[in-house]
Amino acid sequence: MRLVKFFGQVGQEMKKVTWPTWKENRRDSWTVISVSLFFTAFFALFDWIIQLLLNMLTSWH
Repeated sequence: MRLVKFFGQVGQEMKKVTWPTWKENRRDSWTVISVSLFFTAFFALFDWIIQLLLNMLTSWH
């Protein structure tokens, strides 16, 4: 019985949810994608620079 009550309350709460519009959803998705690409490029560049410096240090006689 408690399980039925729980799912009834879940249904009531889901009706209160304000879902984003298609435009808001698309904007937020592009924001996530662009920030992810930026950080991917940033850390790839950072990794490349660190690798270059470490190779210079280890090959230094």
